[in-house]
Amino acid sequence: MPSDPVRSERRPRSRRRLGEDERRAQIVRAALAVVARHGYAGASTTLIAAEAEVSKGLLWHYFADKNDLLKQAVVTTATRITDELIAELDVTAPPPELIRRSIHWIAAWSLGHRDELRAMDQISRSQRGADGLPDFTLADYEPTYASQEQLFRRGQQLGYFRPFDTRVMAVTYQGAIDMMLSYADSHPDIDIEQYADALTDIILAAVTA
Repeated sequence: MPSDPVRSERRPRSRRRLGEDERRAQIVRAALAVVARHGYAGASTTLIAAEAEVSKGLLWHYFADKNDLLKQAVVTTATRITDELIAELDVTAPPPELIRRSIHWIAAWSLGHRDELRAMDQISRSQRGADGLPDFTLADYEPTYASQEQLFRRGQQLGYFRPFDTRVMAVTYQGAIDMMLSYADSHPDIDIEQYADALTDIILAAVTA
């Protein structure tokens, strides 16, 4: 008897088996989506597993516990954002141009990732380790500060920037970017590109020789 073509079309296709890195990334995305939707306190592992379409047991194949999952969600996503930014920039460009392009890229990127950024902010502010101390502190910015210091020093060496304390400027610069993102999140009607322009002008006016 010939097969029913309608039934054949309705037969579910087998899913492609994800590799470990892909599965881990899928769970991270699910964790951030759940935190954005339900808040940090409401982000249960049951909801995260359902969002990722995996069993709760599979979560613990990739992460030690819920705290580890949420911490790694922030760390790996921050690394991915940095990698995407670097891939979009010409790192040999003059430092003032790099600063302008970086601020505008971050502003533009944030428009399509507000939930993701909001979730990362909630986790960073709320998460505590077994000792009760915050899992995230300003010390976690150290690689970022070091990279930005290198950019400011290069600008000084090339004569674009005046003499100043590059660590203080790196901390100030990163703080200004974080505030831009926080302000845009709480004021969604603002023109963030205009904000990025104004912020860039202020930063460059502060450092330019």
